[in-house]
This record gives sequence, C-alpha cells and structure tokens, in this order.
Amino acid sequence: MRFKLLIGALLAAAVVAGPSAAKTLRWASQGDILTFDPMSQNESLNNTFSDYIYEGLVRYNKQFVPEPALATSWTRVSPTVWRFSLRRNVKFHDGSSMNADDVVFSFQRVLAPSSNMKVYAQGIKETRKVDDYTVEIVTDGPNPVLLRGLVDVKVMSKAWATKHNVLNPQDYVKKEETHAARNANGTGQFMLKSFEADVRTVLVANPNWWDKAEGNVTEIVYRPIKQDSTRAAALLSNEIDLVLDPPTQDIPRLRQNSAIKIADGTETRIIFLGFDQWRDESPYTDVKGKNPFKDKRVRQALYQAIDIEAIRRATMRGLAVPTGSMIAPQVNGYFEEFAKRLPHDEAAAKRLLSEAGYPNGFSFTLDCPNNRYINDEEICIAITAMWAKVGLKAKLNAMPRATYFQKIQKFDTSVYLLGWATATFDGLYTLQSLIRSPAADGKGADGNFNLGKYSNAKADALIDQVKTEIDDAKRNQAMRDAQRIHAEDIGHIPLHQQVIPWAMRSNVSVFHRADNRLDGRWVRVD
Repeated sequence: MRFKLLIGALLAAAVVAGPSAAKTLRWASQGDILTFDPMSQNESLNNTFSDYIYEGLVRYNKQFVPEPALATSWTRVSPTVWRFSLRRNVKFHDGSSMNADDVVFSFQRVLAPSSNMKVYAQGIKETRKVDDYTVEIVTDGPNPVLLRGLVDVKVMSKAWATKHNVLNPQDYVKKEETHAARNANGTGQFMLKSFEADVRTVLVANPNWWDKAEGNVTEIVYRPIKQDSTRAAALLSNEIDLVLDPPTQDIPRLRQNSAIKIADGTETRIIFLGFDQWRDESPYTDVKGKNPFKDKRVRQALYQAIDIEAIRRATMRGLAVPTGSMIAPQVNGYFEEFAKRLPHDEAAAKRLLSEAGYPNGFSFTLDCPNNRYINDEEICIAITAMWAKVGLKAKLNAMPRATYFQKIQKFDTSVYLLGWATATFDGLYTLQSLIRSPAADGKGADGNFNLGKYSNAKADALIDQVKTEIDDAKRNQAMRDAQRIHAEDIGHIPLHQQVIPWAMRSNVSVFHRADNRLDGRWVRVD
C-alpha cells in the first residue's frame, strides 16, 4: 500500500509539472506482456517493457552503439576485469537511491537458475563492489561483447526485492507467480501504473528520471489485440496511435490512407523450425522405438518440402526475406553464403524420407504460437499443407504465446516454430542460445533456447572460442565455421527474416529499430 501511495504522489507531481506538455501514446500488438520481472523472460515485447521501466549500466543509442546509462564511464583494468563508475543521485521509482549494492545484487540475480536472461551475462564470473558508486565485473576470459550484453542486464533494488521476497527471478516455465511479475520498481523513464492481463497496461512518466527524453510522451497505454482486423480498425478509428504488427494484408490500404503512416524495415529476427533431436523416441509422433528427427535425411526432407516463395508471396504478402541463415544481415557474424536455401523439391523430399525408412511418411505434432510473430499460425498452416504433399502428416497445435513458451521451454515438443532476434547485434548471441549444446546441468546460458537440443561437439568448441576470442578475424572465422557445421547438419530450418512495418497515426513520430523495440525515448505525439 505504501508503494502505491508513493506512486500516486509521483503522478500528482507529474501533473503539476505541466498538463499542456503531457502526451499519451496508445499502442497495440497481438500479444500481452508475459511478466514484469526483467530477468524472467527473454522475449521481445517483454524486453521492450523492461526497457521502459528498468535500466542497465549501458544502453543503445540510435546507431546501436552502447552508451552510458546507470554507469557514467568504464575502463578495462585487465583483460578480464572491467571497472564501472555508477551514476550518482539515481532514484528507484519508490524513491530509494541506487548504488553498487543494487548492481551487485542484480548481476547475481540475472545468473540465477530461473533467469532467462543469462545469455546477456555470459562469461561473467563475479561482480564486486569497490565502493558505493564503483563496481568491477570479472569475466572468465576476455569478453569482446560484454558491453552489448549489459544493455539487457537490468538493475533492480536489492531492498525492494528483499522486502517482496523476489530475490530470485520468477520461474515462468513453472507458472510461478511473484510480486515482481505483476509489480515493478526500476529507475527508468516510465513507472508501472496498472496492469490488467490481456486487457491494458498503463505506464506513466517518472518525474525523477535522471535523463531527458527527445520525445514528449508522458503516458503509455498498451493494449493487446489478438485479432488482425480489430487492430487495424482500432488504428483507423483513432482508438490507438500505433500498431507494432499491422496485418500484412492491410499494409497497402494503410499506406494509401493520409491519416496513417508506415515506418518499416527488416528485423534481426529469423523465423525458423526446430526439432527434438535428443530423445530416443519423440513424444508427439506415431513412430515408436526411435526418433525420426535424429535422422538428417528426415530433417532435409522437411526442409525441401517447404515452398518458401509461396509463403513469402501468399502468406506474408511480400513482407518477409527468405533465408537459409540463422543470423540476419544487420548482425556481426552474418555470412551471405549461408543465406542460400536448399531448393524446394518435393521429389527429393519423398526420396529422402524413403531412404530414411519412411516411404509413407509419418505423423507428428507441430507446436506453433498464434499471437507472437507476424502471421505465425498462418505460416504453420501453410507448412503443414506442404508437408502433407510428401506424406508427412503434421497436426497443428497453435496456442497463445503465454502457453506456448511455458510448453516449449520445458522441451515438451517434437517440432516447433520459433523466432529469434539478435539483441546484441553480435552472432554469439544466436550461436550460444540456439546452436550451442545446452549446459549439462541445465544452468548457464549455453543452449538456453536450443529447445530440440541439437548438439555437435565441433560446433560447441567453435562457439566457446567465439566467447573469448579478441582477434576479430579469428573470431569471425570461428562463427563462420560453426554456422557451416550447423547448416550441413540441418540443425534447424530457417524460414525467413521478418519485415516489420509499424503503422501509426500521422501525428506520431518514432525511431524504427531493427530489434522491433518501440523505444519511449524517441516517441513524439503532436
């Protein structure tokens, strides 16, 4: 109750500061926020709201170069020790001061077993307090991408976490409910005012924020609107100001409307298919006694049965860039040679299945979200129809994102569709999360979204080299070699790179980001 009263007082102060300057941004996309715990779920919409409320030691500028945030400066004391000077006079939303104890606590918390954000802190061995406004980060080897990872390691109040019994991140997979999942106390630009699951989230400007935004938004009202037609109608009727994922079929009509403008570009996100490659018998197939997805010939047949051009043209209406690469062109570690896909060839797919011992195909379940990626369920529907032409009988199991992530992150799947954006703009993030074998003890960041448990020891060794290699040429070659092994194995089936048009009212100005995060610092409503 005391925290709510304090938020009320801060809101009153914001109103007194000048209602004429107050601007509300009303925006929508198809899914809802999964949790407000900034270390519980590594998912794009979730990370967007973490960015509003919480801050890291560093943040990205418009060129995606790390710049000071809660740290004002840093130096590399040795190849494995970084020293950060913390910003003074920073307040959490509850009015308490931020200092080194909060930073040390937050770095311990992000590495906890229930954290889904460990990949951003990969290689960190220890975080230690030097004094109240200085911390040192000790890595287990030279870390060429440390700063890029720190953008998404958010600083929480140790006292607040202790008071509300949230010393560890919410275990989302186990459906745990905690105070931090539905409440928030950061240092960022916005404060959480209210949250109604699947209805509305309201954020208000933090009047004590240490920084000043380029934009003029003082309130954010977010609405999850699952139905495509309803999202478009809400934008056209001026019920909302911006849609992050406008329906692809409506883009031409929206472009012709003078009251609407479109900001678009390719996202770093690759949409792909993954397969159970670790069980001796996969749970959602009619094949007994063995796992067909362990056979490369089966995976290649699944790949070559997909008519990606038909998906690009009919399902995505041109708003996709087909690729054979797991890494997008905007990212360090992208190599054009991997973008070329295996050809669509139904005859080859049938031949491969026959060689693998499945001349009549087999049945299995395809798990798919229906409100996470652009036309995700429609993509899965198209793929199941294509697989049927070669005798593969896939039953589509489409579900909302909240249920979907809880399912697949328990490895409870035989075949699944997923999207992966490279938040650090460095290929290690993708290689370590999706291609590196999962840690044997289930801890750490290795393979934390390798949900089919693809594994190749040679690729693992190369990815481990990438973690600490400071020679750019050697590091990039290791990334190239790891991707070549994965591509030859057909460890996953890349489909396409998302094109992300943001549709907004003509009086709204934004900075379009390739990571598909709507940054509140740069939004203006006139």
